[in-house]
Amino acid sequence: MRVLGICGSLQEKSGNLSLLRCAVSSAPAGVEVRLYDGLRDLPHFNPDLETEQAPLAVSELRRAVAGSDALLIAMPEYGHSLPGSLKNAVDWLIGSGELEGKLVAITSAVPAAERGRLGLAALRGTLGAVSAQVAFDEPIVRGPELETQVAALLQRLLAAAHESPET
Repeated sequence: MRVLGICGSLQEKSGNLSLLRCAVSSAPAGVEVRLYDGLRDLPHFNPDLETEQAPLAVSELRRAVAGSDALLIAMPEYGHSLPGSLKNAVDWLIGSGELEGKLVAITSAVPAAERGRLGLAALRGTLGAVSAQVAFDEPIVRGPELETQVAALLQRLLAAAHESPET
């Protein structure tokens, strides 16, 4: 199973990027987690830019998503919602179909369990526009249990993939 990890933060030392790196290093047998690092390269969503073909950064995002069996999105909560850079990426994917029915796990690396839920709800709602199958949508608290929680998330994603006829 190929999982594409997408960090919704552009911050170099992001806790969400650390969470995704943990997923890469702790993926169970049969699961490959690859990191996508192109959010900062995407132009602002504008359908007029696709007159002949999509911009290169958009084509690369679409290829990466299409070539994965599932997505693992880790994002901060900004203003009780999702980061603009992540929303921009999702907007580029909605019309082209790569997210349609895609298996997705969404999370947020947070300092306390009660944080991050509004942002995840906003992302879940946006993914609903393409009928994405959200298999996990809980924040993960940074700290000594991070690796255990990330492993549990990957197991849940793997189980959902086995239940899904599309994956």
